[in-house]
Amino acid sequence: MEKLTNKEEEIMRVLWKLKQAFVKEVVAELPEPKPHYNTISTVIRNMEEKGFIGHNAFGKTHQYYPVVSKEAYKKTFMHKTIQHYFEDSYKNVVSFFAKEDKISVSELKEIISIIEKNQKKQS
Repeated sequence: MEKLTNKEEEIMRVLWKLKQAFVKEVVAELPEPKPHYNTISTVIRNMEEKGFIGHNAFGKTHQYYPVVSKEAYKKTFMHKTIQHYFEDSYKNVVSFFAKEDKISVSELKEIISIIEKNQKKQS
């Protein structure tokens, strides 16, 4: 799976939210200043060629839907980010957020609790 551009990710977030949409509905969900309809239509067709989006045809009109789930995309690119920037170490990820004051002690305790529950399930 290849990485989406920022504009493509923005469109995918809209499609994940709406589940299916016509180009005009995607444009309506995007922030101001609204991109031109033709620009978004072209980006969507490119994303369809890449295999991220599918469509249902209604005459000459197409309703688009995500083919790749948000969870699958997130899993792939989180893993790649952790590999490239954190030496494939989840400990390094958590340490980074702790050092940046982006995670609290209570959130860390919650993460530990989740890990412990998952380990008990696997035993």
